[in-house]
Amino acid sequence: MIMLVEIIDFLLRLLWWVILIQAVMSWLIAFNVINTYNETVRTIWNTLSRVLEPIYRPIRKIMPDFGALDLSPMVVLIGIYMMQAFVLPAILRAVYGEPF
Repeated sequence: MIMLVEIIDFLLRLLWWVILIQAVMSWLIAFNVINTYNETVRTIWNTLSRVLEPIYRPIRKIMPDFGALDLSPMVVLIGIYMMQAFVLPAILRAVYGEPF
């Protein structure tokens, strides 16, 4: 069980970094530091968008529209933090009865 929780924790950390990379990349594109005319930038941007869009879509349906400001990545990051800080340790405590 500990191994399963560690795998989930690793995947959540990986997702956290992917979201952070996409957020920084969106700022760089918005301020025209990098542009999507570059094939490599366009490929990375499209891949990140396709991977993260299914995660963002339900949150965007619930949240009000703030125009150009997209807060769904921040909501997902807060959710990841909550899972790592509260849910995963609670699962381990429930199974093993020890504090982790």
